[in-house]
Amino acid sequence: MTQEILIIGSGAIGLSLAVELKLRGASVTVKSRNFREAAVHAAAGMIAPQAEGIPSGPMLELCLRSRQMYPEWTRKLAEISGLAIEYWPCGILAPVVDGTTPDFAREPAREPVKSRVGIARSGLPAYWMDGDAVREYQPGLGTEVTGGWWFPEDGQVDNQMLARSLWVAAQTLGVNLQEGSAVESIERQDGQVVGVRTRDGIDRAYRYVLATGAWFEELLPVPVSPKKGQMLSVRVPQGEKSPLQRVLFGPGIYIVPRRNGQIIIGATSEDVGFTPGNTPSGMKGLLDRAIGMYPALENYPIEEFWWGFRPATPDELPILGASDWSNLTLATGHYRNGILLAPISAKLLADSILEGKTDPLLKQFSVRRFDRRVAQSNTIATPTNHYRSMSSNLTSPTASSIAFATPSALATAPENLLEIAGRQFQSRLMTGSGKYTDFDRMRQSIAASGCQIVTVAVRRVQTNAPGHEGLAEALDWSKQWMLPNTAGCKTAEEAIRVARLGREMAKLLGQEDNNFVKLEVIPDPHYLLPDPIGTLEAAGQLVKEGFAVLPYINADPMLARRLEDVGCATVMPLGSPIGSGQGIQTAANIRIIIESAKVPVVVDAGIGTPSEAAQAMEMGADAVLINSAIALAQNPPVMAKAMGMAVEAGRLAYLAGRIPVKERASASSPQTGTIASTVS
Repeated sequence: MTQEILIIGSGAIGLSLAVELKLRGASVTVKSRNFREAAVHAAAGMIAPQAEGIPSGPMLELCLRSRQMYPEWTRKLAEISGLAIEYWPCGILAPVVDGTTPDFAREPAREPVKSRVGIARSGLPAYWMDGDAVREYQPGLGTEVTGGWWFPEDGQVDNQMLARSLWVAAQTLGVNLQEGSAVESIERQDGQVVGVRTRDGIDRAYRYVLATGAWFEELLPVPVSPKKGQMLSVRVPQGEKSPLQRVLFGPGIYIVPRRNGQIIIGATSEDVGFTPGNTPSGMKGLLDRAIGMYPALENYPIEEFWWGFRPATPDELPILGASDWSNLTLATGHYRNGILLAPISAKLLADSILEGKTDPLLKQFSVRRFDRRVAQSNTIATPTNHYRSMSSNLTSPTASSIAFATPSALATAPENLLEIAGRQFQSRLMTGSGKYTDFDRMRQSIAASGCQIVTVAVRRVQTNAPGHEGLAEALDWSKQWMLPNTAGCKTAEEAIRVARLGREMAKLLGQEDNNFVKLEVIPDPHYLLPDPIGTLEAAGQLVKEGFAVLPYINADPMLARRLEDVGCATVMPLGSPIGSGQGIQTAANIRIIIESAKVPVVVDAGIGTPSEAAQAMEMGADAVLINSAIALAQNPPVMAKAMGMAVEAGRLAYLAGRIPVKERASASSPQTGTIASTVS
């Protein structure tokens, strides 16, 4: 029976796997949002496991096996596609530029040696050259170069030729390539993927592979984030022959000469999300380092600048293999080595998908390594804001950890802290400062709640509105973090102006580094629903001005994503209208936001009871903000205490993971080993 396999993603990994599966007889569809966005187009194409200095272990073994496959793999691709692939096992030179000569450099020049600094590996060809020898081998090196390592088995491939050949090979073999078909969500049920949703409907297959590179987290909460890389190229003037014949791989820079006279220079590694474009500082840094290593480059004309996004995991190792859904395979996180690892990733994953064979090496790159979050020191670790672990994956605590860890200790362990814009908080409850009958009640309630973030309406404080006279001075801001809010603003322009006032107010009250703002743009006086267009407009401007923006929004997943894209520090969807006490009426949409977001999600507005606060936290929200339900209660301090306990309980319940919902009863006691009843 032909297996129908749907691959999401058309980068080097997705297309390599599609070709491999098709060659083995599978029916394959590839859904591609934008083939040109794939990291393969922005790479330099180095095949460099030794020059990269990858430590001994599973990653090095994976890279070496893939490098060994490259000659035959590229030959086969060229044969299928009919397109040339410029694979060049040219070796790579790694200059030493720190001004010192390592101990191992005393070995005779160009003799194989074992590295004592972890670059070369025993049994792999690697040659040390001192300053004179390295300049003889590659003339024109800068004065700062004191020696270098030569790795003769490393090489390069023209990444653009490879990308075109992969696409055409897949097309030639009959892979159903669907360019411009963006997957919006993955439909899951009963432990399996049952389809993928696009704007045109739902597509179904027998098996699925998720290989969307840096965009992986948009579809599945797995810790893969974009690392931006900026690059440029220069060209040897026409009629001249470049004296640079070696790939140079130095500290913070690589220089890759092509046979056609192009020289590629790269690359930065920036944790800036999906911020596009080249920057002057990025280009200057690359050029300074490149010219320092090979001065002749300063006279070559610049040909092109570009950038791309690499998919990186916290440990910078790929994620390959099974997921929590029996028919979904993961293939991502290759970071700097996607092109290098394409052949071996395709082979190992095809073996697993079609033949059920799991190479022992593949197990080292399982996504489940990120589930091992049983903390030391008697605490349970929790997913970070970048990784919302599915509750079924959380490892159970050991008996000893339970014996000594109180619920409060578990919820406020270092790994469980709420982090917003680089600042950490133990409490996941935020409270307001309005609607109290007097300041004493407010202070008692805030203290009873255990919260650390208190929101203050800037306009009402600035204008001494009734009930707000002296409010800013009524709290001890050395113990509470102020969250100025733009309540009462009807337009983006008003909100931006009030946010600036709020930042100055926080400075006057001693919080010099407070750049937080709760953004509210509410033109509707009846239902007090936020304006999505005005909110997005104001958020974009405030982020540019250095604010950590916490926007109050309708529970709109697409708006949440847009706000996250412009750089907001959180998203704050409403549970129901402000002050209504209706509870969480938008649960379905909030769940989508929680599953998709890479920033903290704070449920704001509508919570009326502690059970509703716990519900929000059990859904996976990072925090809740509650004002009216506390301030207007018959006994605000007692209600504040209850809300604080409910938030902590809800968080612990989320970490523990609830049991599956079943249609039928299931006995809690075993049916075997019971005492039989007899009648004599």
